Amino acid sequence: MPKIFDFTRFSLRDLFATAAPTLLAIAVVGLLVYWLADPSPPSRVTMSTGQENSAYELIGKKYAAELAQRNIKVTLAPSLGSQENLQRLMDPDSGIDIGFVQSGSTEQDAAERQGLISLGSLFSEPVWLFYRDSHDITQLNQLKGLQINVGPEGTGVPLLFRRLLSVNGIEPVELTLGTLENTPATVALLAGTIDGMVFSSAPDELLIQMLLQTPGIKLFDFTQAEAYTRRFPFLSHVVLPRGIVDLGRDLPARDYQLIAPTATLVARASMHPALVDLFVQSATNIHGGAGWFHKRNEFPTANFTEVPVAAAAAKFYQTGPSFLQHYFPFWLSSFMERMWVVVVAVGALFIPLSRIVPPLYVWKVRSRVYRWYGQLRAVEQAIEGVLPPQRRDVYAHQLARLNQIEEKVNQISIPLSFAEELYGLRSHINFVRKRILGLQQVAEG
Repeated sequence: MPKIFDFTRFSLRDLFATAAPTLLAIAVVGLLVYWLADPSPPSRVTMSTGQENSAYELIGKKYAAELAQRNIKVTLAPSLGSQENLQRLMDPDSGIDIGFVQSGSTEQDAAERQGLISLGSLFSEPVWLFYRDSHDITQLNQLKGLQINVGPEGTGVPLLFRRLLSVNGIEPVELTLGTLENTPATVALLAGTIDGMVFSSAPDELLIQMLLQTPGIKLFDFTQAEAYTRRFPFLSHVVLPRGIVDLGRDLPARDYQLIAPTATLVARASMHPALVDLFVQSATNIHGGAGWFHKRNEFPTANFTEVPVAAAAAKFYQTGPSFLQHYFPFWLSSFMERMWVVVVAVGALFIPLSRIVPPLYVWKVRSRVYRWYGQLRAVEQAIEGVLPPQRRDVYAHQLARLNQIEEKVNQISIPLSFAEELYGLRSHINFVRKRILGLQQVAEG
């Protein structure tokens, strides 16, 4: 290759040597911010649901199907109900990431201390008190002496029902509270071995549909429903409309006043923000329609929950899905929404560093020329103050040294734009040589 190209091409070696520390710093900062932003959500989630054939179990299957479309595998873990789900979420070793929890199951301070967040309220869970029609019950204080099943302690009903009894001036010892699960309790109610059963669930649970149409079984009418909601803010007053079960048979034959906590979706605060977005979107698809106790788009909502609502969920309920989520797949929109942090961090670092690289590049190229000025200065100092007997040998030695310097300088490869410095150095070498030759002639004369 012609040697002229050594003087015309851009010095990539020098550019890399000066830009490498900057690029390395940017790469390290970018990787650090990428790690902190955590743009890639996990592909597996474990959800705690409820008893067999319960509304929690059925709805959990809907979430699993929804998230499977986004390549997220949801493993469903059956439980007794709300209280057990809450206990699992509070236990860091349970392996549960998210679950259904009934409103009123905990206090806000306790939820915050345990690191729990709410993804919103999903639907109303009315308190259903079914009893045999041999009893005429219009007030809860008429339950004294009866045998009422409230379910196992892992559900949310025992705690809730005891609170309802307390405001009616009834002690739990004044009646018999059973702990059967819903299915065997229903069998016992139909067989007449218990007087009534209480559970809280969405109306699409099969047991409710059956009991509402079973002769000899009555539904308790909470005529004081509004008063209950004033005592317990996590409850809402809902109405079971006449004919909602079967319009042709006019079932039920009248409106029923009910009180209802809400089913909330509760997760660990460590849940990835992208998964929060995904669960909230799925909740909108699953619970956004009209139901027995709510109009279309009333649920899900950030209301009716004592657990602090996740910031991402609250934002979604206020503004809906982001622009990117409308037009890009989940994994891509999630990645892009979080990588802007990396872009900002890299940009903030790149702008000041980019101003440093050009001067460093110029210094790096020129240093290959300027460092020979030190050698040239050493030659000049060597010929100063030389005694007459030593002058001839010193001058000859320094001329040989200059020749070596000039030979090495001629081998320097620098971009053409810096050739002026190279030629300047060569002229200064020639200047020193002439000076030594002149001193040598004087010494020999």
